[in-house]
Amino acid sequence: MHTQSIEQWLFSRADDPDAWAKRYDDAGWRAVVVPHDWSVEEEFSATFSSGTGYLPGGVGWYRAHVPTGALGLHDHSVVRLVFHGVYKNAEVWVNGYHVGSRPSGHARFSFDVSEILSYATDGDLVISVRVEHTDISDSRWYNGSGITRRVELEVHEPVHLREHGTVVTTLEADAAAATIRVEQTLVNSTTEPVTVQALHELASLTTGRVHSAEVSVRIEPGAAASTSTDMRIAEPELWSDDDPRLQRLTTTLSWSGGATSGEAQYSEIIGIRTFRFDPDHGFSINGEPRTLTGVCLHEDAGCLGTAVPAEAWLRRLLILKEIGCNAIRMAHNPHSPELYTLCDALGFYVIDEAFDEWENAKNKWWQGHNVYPPRHQGYASDFPEWHERDLRTMVEAGRNRPSIIAWSIGNEIDYPNDPYASPLFTEMTGNNDANKPDAERVYDPTRPDIRRLTTIARNLARIVREGDPTRPVTLAAAFPELSSRTGLLEPLDVVGYNYKEHLYEDDHRRFPGKPLLGSENSHRYADWQAVARNDYIAGQFLWTGIDYLGEAYGWPIHGSGAGLLTLAGFAKPISQLRRSWWSQEPFAYLAVRPFAEGEAPLWSHPVSRAVDFAAAGATEVLCFAQADSILLTVGGEQVAADWDDEHGYWRAVVPALSGPVQVQALRGGVVVAADRLETADVPASLEAVVWQAPADAADRCAAVGLPSGGIVQIECTLRDAGGAIARGDVLVEARVEGGVLLGLENGDLADVTAYALAQRRTLDGRLIVFVRADGPASVVLHAEGLEDVRVVIE
Repeated sequence: MHTQSIEQWLFSRADDPDAWAKRYDDAGWRAVVVPHDWSVEEEFSATFSSGTGYLPGGVGWYRAHVPTGALGLHDHSVVRLVFHGVYKNAEVWVNGYHVGSRPSGHARFSFDVSEILSYATDGDLVISVRVEHTDISDSRWYNGSGITRRVELEVHEPVHLREHGTVVTTLEADAAAATIRVEQTLVNSTTEPVTVQALHELASLTTGRVHSAEVSVRIEPGAAASTSTDMRIAEPELWSDDDPRLQRLTTTLSWSGGATSGEAQYSEIIGIRTFRFDPDHGFSINGEPRTLTGVCLHEDAGCLGTAVPAEAWLRRLLILKEIGCNAIRMAHNPHSPELYTLCDALGFYVIDEAFDEWENAKNKWWQGHNVYPPRHQGYASDFPEWHERDLRTMVEAGRNRPSIIAWSIGNEIDYPNDPYASPLFTEMTGNNDANKPDAERVYDPTRPDIRRLTTIARNLARIVREGDPTRPVTLAAAFPELSSRTGLLEPLDVVGYNYKEHLYEDDHRRFPGKPLLGSENSHRYADWQAVARNDYIAGQFLWTGIDYLGEAYGWPIHGSGAGLLTLAGFAKPISQLRRSWWSQEPFAYLAVRPFAEGEAPLWSHPVSRAVDFAAAGATEVLCFAQADSILLTVGGEQVAADWDDEHGYWRAVVPALSGPVQVQALRGGVVVAADRLETADVPASLEAVVWQAPADAADRCAAVGLPSGGIVQIECTLRDAGGAIARGDVLVEARVEGGVLLGLENGDLADVTAYALAQRRTLDGRLIVFVRADGPASVVLHAEGLEDVRVVIE
């Protein structure tokens, strides 16, 4: 099989009803590179929906001209056009033929265009795509607009693998030996029967060791046939989060029959591992206990929208890995294939999630989060017709990935009165009830009955198990108090609880055979302790790993600040608190904030490291450390620091910051880590560093075929005269030569400066600049009052 990525497209925001035609004159259209998200190219406006980040949708057209001479076609070629995601309501034409549509913005879909190509009268293959995203209150978070994921043309021989036609299952594995089963469905599109030899070669990407097996099958003309073979591997290289060993499975098909003969080759990346969710002992990988320290992720990256390059995800994931994260929940839909490939390569466990709503729409906020009245646009209108195809596609596309450990059929489908109701109680309670109107908190018999969800759940679980019987089915329950009594949790293999940690103990006794998981959790120390102190809880998934666009509380705030990382991908100070709980490596981190009497949660009164000591009054000093104890000094004087068992850190209050703040972290009386905090001054220089992946991570990405080098990420930091991060922010302007500026992101959720502009203010002294550079380029960064910085890209 030969695959050609289609990256160069022409784009128009005008809805021209004739743009489907091959002869259409698109000379005036703008050139774009796909993946592409047009919403982030336009201006924020309070007239748009708060739920989707105050950015527009609309209608857009894409057209690609592909020279067929470069595809290596012959008379019997089978050609498949593959879209990995178009948001949304895609209509596709090839050479003027309407080949189909897909409402979902998250589903992979494809079309066989072999016959259409056989009618072509020239060498110009024209692909036209109309994208309609006019219902901009269709989601509770930002999803972008456009061809937001990659597009490919696959050229196959007449004897070929069916789409998603390879299924690899680890039957058993330990340090001594493993057995994997390779099942394939082969298609014979010729007019004669053929006998096919399939040679499987399994090569380690780490050591190069190769194991092989062979199987043969006869296939009638125009028919399909299945093969299955078991491969036994001595001393296998097993995949896990701390050592993600991968293998390349290459299948060479050779066939003959009558006048027909030929050869084709396919390959994909797999991992050998076994895992288990146990109702008493939680999660294990290859027989070893492992706590899932996970985060939930939406798929935008601020100024990049949802067209996020693999390089940007790599940077973000490595920062999460350093914090101690080992798992990702794909909220609340299938994500781009590059993100899963990175999880395979870097060692993240994945819960893949299909839907945020089923046949009835949830509340969609457009005037601010939980501001009534809501709107009710979204996927629910497509669910009855499309849910089975979309769910099967998710499972088939991901079932060979070692990272995926569970399939989630829904998120908070059982949210009270949103829209399902039950007469089992008189008052609905849930996660966000504080500001609800009274009518939204009581039972309304005219609403859909919540028992309907159980019927749907059974059907969805059946569909998943037909596609993949090896992984558990789960669901993120918002209201398990009720759902555990209506039967909704019965079809599940693993029960996910959203923010209901107080139910763990009782429900473990009520359902002793059901493994439990925190599918969505707050940042509170008590919620982590509920996992750390109970082996039967498989782990937790924080809401969220990274800030995201949408689910905004009101203009000008255009995103959610719930992440450990900002939209710019910089770790927040609070992430280091999480690191002190999740990571086992010795570690210490200092931060300060003005002292306030009473409770002062880190979210409402955040800490900082850029502080003017001379201007500071009474100050709360916090230390996040992976240690038994700490020694804290301020201005050279030792200060008593108390462990805060409610919040999980050491704290001290000092009347003033009289000098440098220093901490030593101790284990067994031995200093294992230290940190120091100096006073911060005004900006004296702008530092610009091109982010580079560590060599081992870069090698892993290269081995699995992920791109590297094309997207440059420049981390900008304001420094004071002493070299510390400065206090205060400045406007930074970027000028690019030899490349393309993709955007600047500061992570400020209140900054509604248009992303299309080449300037943006820093936030807490930080900013990131994204540039596409396919060859030598340079970037000049200008900030008023500071010396310009030139970054040369080789």
